[in-house]
Amino acid sequence: MQSTDLGNKESGKIWHRKPSPATRDGIIVNIIHNTSDYHPKVLRFLNVAFDGTGDCLIAGDHQGNIYVFDLYGNRFNLVQRTAQACTALAFNLRRKSEFLVALADYSVKCFDTVTKELVSWMRGHESSVFSISVHASGKYAITTSSDTAQLWDLDTFQRKRKLNILQSVGIQKVFFLPLSNTILSCFKDNSIFAWECDTLFCKYQLPAPPESSSILYKVFAVTRDGRILAAGGKSNHLHLWCLEARQLFRIIQMPTKVRAIRHLEFLPDSFDAGSNQVLGVLSQDGIMRFINIQTCKLLFEIGSLDEGISSSAISPHGRYIASIMENGSLNIYSVQALTQEINKPPPPLVKVIEDLPKNKLSSSDLKRKVTSGRVQQPAKSRESKIQTRILKQDLTGDFESKKNELPDGLNKKRLQILLKGYGEYPTKYRMFIWRSLLQLPENHTAFSSLIDKGTHVAFLNLQKKYPIKSRKLLRVLQRTLSALAHWSVIFSDTPYLPLLAFPFVKLFQNNQLICFEVIATLIINWCQHWFEYFPNPPINILSMIENVLAFHDKELLQHFIDHDITSQLYAWPLLETVFSEVLTREEWLKLFDNIFSNHPSFLLMTVVAYNMCSRAPLLNCNLKDDFEFFFHHRNNLDINVVIRQVYHLMETTPTDIHPDSMLNVFVALTKGQYPVFNQYPKFIVDYQTQEQERIRNDELDYLRERQTVEDMQAKVDQQRVEDEAWYQKQELLRQAEETRREMLLQEEEKMIQQRQRLAAVKRQLKVKEMHLQDAARRRFLKLQQDQREMELRRLDDEIGRKVYMRDQEIAATARDLEMRQLELESQKRLYEKNLTENQEAVAKEMRADADAYRRKVDLEEHMFHKLIEAGETQSQKTQKVIKENLAKAEQACLNTDWQIQSLHKQKCDDLQRNKCYQEVAKLLRENRRKEIEIINAMVEEEAKKWKEAEGKELRLRSAKKASALSDASRKWFLKQEINAAVEHAENPCHKEPRFQNEQEDLSCLPRTSQLNDSSEMDPSTQISLNRRAVEWDTTGQNLIEKVRNLRQRLTARARHRCQTPHLLAA
Repeated sequence: MQSTDLGNKESGKIWHRKPSPATRDGIIVNIIHNTSDYHPKVLRFLNVAFDGTGDCLIAGDHQGNIYVFDLYGNRFNLVQRTAQACTALAFNLRRKSEFLVALADYSVKCFDTVTKELVSWMRGHESSVFSISVHASGKYAITTSSDTAQLWDLDTFQRKRKLNILQSVGIQKVFFLPLSNTILSCFKDNSIFAWECDTLFCKYQLPAPPESSSILYKVFAVTRDGRILAAGGKSNHLHLWCLEARQLFRIIQMPTKVRAIRHLEFLPDSFDAGSNQVLGVLSQDGIMRFINIQTCKLLFEIGSLDEGISSSAISPHGRYIASIMENGSLNIYSVQALTQEINKPPPPLVKVIEDLPKNKLSSSDLKRKVTSGRVQQPAKSRESKIQTRILKQDLTGDFESKKNELPDGLNKKRLQILLKGYGEYPTKYRMFIWRSLLQLPENHTAFSSLIDKGTHVAFLNLQKKYPIKSRKLLRVLQRTLSALAHWSVIFSDTPYLPLLAFPFVKLFQNNQLICFEVIATLIINWCQHWFEYFPNPPINILSMIENVLAFHDKELLQHFIDHDITSQLYAWPLLETVFSEVLTREEWLKLFDNIFSNHPSFLLMTVVAYNMCSRAPLLNCNLKDDFEFFFHHRNNLDINVVIRQVYHLMETTPTDIHPDSMLNVFVALTKGQYPVFNQYPKFIVDYQTQEQERIRNDELDYLRERQTVEDMQAKVDQQRVEDEAWYQKQELLRQAEETRREMLLQEEEKMIQQRQRLAAVKRQLKVKEMHLQDAARRRFLKLQQDQREMELRRLDDEIGRKVYMRDQEIAATARDLEMRQLELESQKRLYEKNLTENQEAVAKEMRADADAYRRKVDLEEHMFHKLIEAGETQSQKTQKVIKENLAKAEQACLNTDWQIQSLHKQKCDDLQRNKCYQEVAKLLRENRRKEIEIINAMVEEEAKKWKEAEGKELRLRSAKKASALSDASRKWFLKQEINAAVEHAENPCHKEPRFQNEQEDLSCLPRTSQLNDSSEMDPSTQISLNRRAVEWDTTGQNLIEKVRNLRQRLTARARHRCQTPHLLAA
């Protein structure tokens, strides 16, 4: 098996020689990630996922580093650093270079492995996302957390739907069925629903499993064809559902070692058309077993108790298995190597019988071959050598060999030789060697019975005395101590048991059975005679240590005696903590490699050696606190020196004081059931148990009695309080009655006074209201007057603005005419220039014939010029008539617009007055409802107002009629304009008189309607409008006269400019 350390490299090769996975474990490569910083540490991988091809996988560690491993190209690349742990991965998107990662901040991000850039950032979850399922098309994805599941569109990265549930019903998993458009949602109450992806319509629901084998589903797996669903949980049963028939068709029971299922995944096969038959089952012991769901046979397994698997992923084509181990490394397995024995072809049916050799010794056996200058002797059979060696061993040390033989083919003597040579066992095989040395029986049933008894009463409040940061470690320690207490009663009262067990619990926290059996073996063998003086420290063991120390280092022992330091201070702290307080992890493991490989007395000798190797600092200590600090903290001491000193003490200590003469040899735990542990003063333990039980019963009796007395006292107090409350209530009622009588008298007097004040206030209010009404009426009249004045000023401003705009338009028209005249003049000059040039050219060409044809040419030229002048004159006259008619039409339109605007303003004024009248009427109606007396006084005024309102309505009707007449006149005017334009287009020179008559008729018609409208207005408004109308007529006539004069001047100037070139040409 090859191992690759990523280190700080961002890219490189996965393996450096061609992988050849063994059939036993099938591992292609083991990938670890160690940092080479000042404090080196291991970065644990958390999640792994394959892409659609199955030749690339992506993995993320707990620091947010995400690597892509190309198994086909033998390359790895660091594609992203997210700076936070990833909780889920998906690499089978439609765009092959993109992947989804769920982070610890509850968000989901999409990155590109080629550009290493962020593609999108999706938020919406309020808890950690533990699952990402991608649709077969790669277009959609479902992210699942404990409280919700969300459907995302991977084209726009927008959330399409969100599944919300009650807090009492949690989500286990929501995922797409392979090669299907169906979503499967699994909840914590074992309900399973199937939904249509596009419409989210519920297709069906699976029925509840039978009560005889009901388990809470935790993990799920579906075959590639989407027909079979496998579900498991905290049990060794597997449920297989047929999704087409929607029923449970098989229940598979796993081996007894399996107590819970952590992960399920089908192993694809290229020839099964998606109906996968092999299912991978990852159990709580870290071993993933692959079974055939049809034959229910175990095919192969990966992982072990020492190197357990935490999660796993299988490539889509079924060639590779990527597993994240419990130590944080990543193992890649070859399915072909694992299934080599299964897929081995059957033996041939035809067997060949060979003839016996004629000679017992063939010539090749006696023949010598000379090759490369060396003579080769006939090789002896290897089996004969092995047999000879075995016979020799049997003859010399058969008993010693059996004594040193260990399970799994190990030999204790060889291990001791290896240990003395290297100082420690290999880290990779240490747990395996320890299990062999301690000969652990692995009694799963017996241990399960101890665990099922629950937490022992003595360790219910363990976290208060030992506050451990890791909740998992505290839970494992509590379970292990409870199992020990259920195994033997004395361990429930042993105060140092948590200190003794903690280093082993921390080392074996992922395998509680091994942890329990290692501690139990340690107590039975290396803690012999510890409990004979219970509850005091083992004085006999401490005496052994003191005797050995007195023999080898009298000066140090005398120093202890001089300062009143006993063995309970310099030996017992090391024993009760098994050196875990004074050694680092590596030093402690190295020490226990030697302790487990030797006699149980080795532990006691280690205490003596530790003191002797630390004699220099100990001799300098004079205070008891210094000694206590020294034996409870780590010191600058080489553990290799201590171990060598222990071996020296084991060899040089006399037999009479040597601990091995007083301690028994190693005895392993029995198989099936654990041995009875009663090596303690039973009467003391029983007496303490009885005393504790008696104290507990006395305390319960005392609590019951105290509760009874408290209840009686509470009842007496309650009765006394009720009596006092009744008397106080009666007294309060009497006082309240007297107070009420006095208050009634006072209230009657106050009411009389208030009525008098109220009458005076009403009179004042009536007077004030009359004044306010009068003021409101005057203010309203003034407001009407101001509004009319403002309207008149606004009309004046509007008229001035219109006049200014008309002047501007006339000036602009004049400028346009001048520009057009200039353009015509420039074109004429250009034409004359070209004509002159042509004439000069012709004159040059015909100069020879000029005398003969001069008169003829002059006559033709003179006639041509007269024709041009006649055409230009006719064109100018026609343009003049057209322009004048156009100006008159525009002026008529402007006059009509002004008259229409004036009528519109008059209508607005009428509407405003009507609105004001309605408001006044509303106010009058409200005042009439409030005050009946005022109504009688205001009847005549109301009648007048109504008459005035009716008159205004009549005027409004007349104004509407005038508006209708104005609309009819405007339509008639537009119609006449259209007819005039058509006739002018046919004969523009003979329609001017008619146009002028129509203009006069039109100017009279609006003026008449205007006079009719103004006759119905107020006198002031009528005078102002008449004055404005006269001014408009005068101003319009003046403007028309000015435009006519301007046109005449422009025409004369143009005519003069046109005549000048002709004179020059003549």
